[in-house]
Amino acid sequence: MPSLSVILITKNEAANIRDCLRSVSWADEIIVVDSGSTDETVGIAREMGAQVYMYPDWPGFGPQKNRALGYAGKDWVFSIDADERVTPELRAELEQAMNEASADGYYCPRLSQFCGQFVHHSGWYPDYVLRLFKRGAGRFSDSLVHESVQLSGNTGKLKNPLLHYSYLSINDVERKVEHYSSAAARQMFEAGKRASWLRAMLSAGWAFVRTYIMRLGVLDGGAGWNIARMNARTTYLKYRKLETLRATSR
Repeated sequence: MPSLSVILITKNEAANIRDCLRSVSWADEIIVVDSGSTDETVGIAREMGAQVYMYPDWPGFGPQKNRALGYAGKDWVFSIDADERVTPELRAELEQAMNEASADGYYCPRLSQFCGQFVHHSGWYPDYVLRLFKRGAGRFSDSLVHESVQLSGNTGKLKNPLLHYSYLSINDVERKVEHYSSAAARQMFEAGKRASWLRAMLSAGWAFVRTYIMRLGVLDGGAGWNIARMNARTTYLKYRKLETLRATSR
């Protein structure tokens, strides 16, 4: 059986980390890179048998995940977030994929929950994410947000979903809207992009229509409506924050 390293990055994930690590406890090693948690995240991770490495700075999602990847020492790597869970069915499929090794990396479908409801439309499902790959064949992009695995080699797709408990409450939604819009604005600023009030409004409107109508968010009921609103608000804020960054840099 090929060996497996599970990697994840954390900050203040005490509410999630135990269930996450329990779902991958069968792996040969678990690597946690923490960026200054002030809750019980680090202690729980160590209690669950993870190797924990701590960094006081925050370079962005991609660079931080590459730090975790640098500690992985097994044949294969599986990247997971603290709010995700591997089901027994997905575990069996992952083990089969590693044994057969017909590809260098594998995409998992991801089934996400929004305030208590699993979402099957709104552009959220199947939401394939490349998470399992041969060590040495993949590396994360340097993106501050929405990072992805850059793979050298061929890929395959798995069938069983990775469960994603992404937004547990309205407060969680607001916190992540602020975080992701700020990170996206910073990334656009560093890429030299410009923004305006009109572009912010038009882009936000398009984000709502794309989510609720074109991606069938209407079929997700109240969750679909709220996801469309969240996407619109995140889009609007990232452009307004980009304006602020450009104004303060002059």
